[in-house]
Amino acid sequence: MIGQPAIYEKLKQLNISFDYYEHPPLNTIEDARKHKSWMDATFCKNLFFRNHKGKKHYLVILHHAYQLDIHDLEKRLKQGKLSFASEWRMEKYLGIKPGSVSPFGLINDEENHVHVFFDQNLQKAEKLSFHPNDNRATLNIKYDDFMRYMDDTQNAYEFLTLYD
Repeated sequence: MIGQPAIYEKLKQLNISFDYYEHPPLNTIEDARKHKSWMDATFCKNLFFRNHKGKKHYLVILHHAYQLDIHDLEKRLKQGKLSFASEWRMEKYLGIKPGSVSPFGLINDEENHVHVFFDQNLQKAEKLSFHPNDNRATLNIKYDDFMRYMDDTQNAYEFLTLYD
């Protein structure tokens, strides 16, 4: 299977089943929209940010069809200006390349440095869809099982209203 082997090992260890799909590289949400019709899950947009000092990093996850108001998030976090993390930071903190940002990258965050924000609307999803740290594959996982994975990572996370 395409993707980081440690992800599949972790899911097996946690007894989490998933649906697996291979596809051409999906570098953007626009690319993904062309293929999501065959996926039986809520396809998520994953954005990786750093604060203005570069000391804190945030993974923001929301439904693919919605836009994030970054200025609103900046006001809520009170961390100053947020900017997209560089490729170097993606590799350092999540072990991934651009186009493959995913909460599965947290498996590489051994110090639990990255804080995760989920849009609260994702709590209504039956299944969620993410890349296994390679944008040539997608895993669909039941919401409750995915949250077990999140708890296992020990990264801090919370739910926010990111859109209405």
